[in-house]
Amino acid sequence: MELLIPLLQRCVQLLALPIYVLTFLGCWDSICKKIFPFWMKRMAKSYNEKLHREKQQLFSHLADFAGSSGQVSLLEIGAGTGANFSFYPPGCRVTCTDPNPNFQQYLLSSIAENRHLQFEGFVVAAAEDLRPVPDSSVDVVVGTLVLCSVADVAAVLKEVLRVLRPGGAFYFMEHVAAHRSSWTYFWQQVCTPTWKSVADGCSLERETWKDLEKANFSELNLRHIKAPLNWSLVEPHILGHAVK
Repeated sequence: MELLIPLLQRCVQLLALPIYVLTFLGCWDSICKKIFPFWMKRMAKSYNEKLHREKQQLFSHLADFAGSSGQVSLLEIGAGTGANFSFYPPGCRVTCTDPNPNFQQYLLSSIAENRHLQFEGFVVAAAEDLRPVPDSSVDVVVGTLVLCSVADVAAVLKEVLRVLRPGGAFYFMEHVAAHRSSWTYFWQQVCTPTWKSVADGCSLERETWKDLEKANFSELNLRHIKAPLNWSLVEPHILGHAVK
């Protein structure tokens, strides 16, 4: 079975040959950075509809981490198109980061649709390097569908811990690798090389819960779910929150 995976990977790569040609020519990265936000905007609407209950439950007690002002100072990493904004409590002060500046126009559109929030700003930054954000300066950090595509999950979690105030919380929802004995995991291995090229670095086979368990959070509340999505390769999910 292990010998079959590389063969099937080549077959999938052959189907995506135009993308690999553009990558070889040095064109695909800039094209992907421009079209990916448009695709994510469409995907986020469907994703929110199918996981509305899960997101609503996830963020239902976010206000418990409000600071002394009574408002939540929130940093969203990899904010994308702002798909989480409608789930945040009124008065929440939101700062967003994303390494792709092409998300900004979609982000501003989402801010305009969510007047219950106070938008603090947008910073073009990778989640592994949040230097514009001071130490211990936010009550909550949020990352959804982010850790699948970062270069270094451990470095991201280290930065999350740095910017969170003591007692602050990191909220997450991520698609992850399936059980290693499953057919889903087999096909995740087959598709990941091409998926990463098409989906701006996103990996289908990350065991992100292990990184969260190794990080220096004082408390970790995490559960595994099978998301009600149309494609089994991204159905395995984890969600929850971790306290600094």
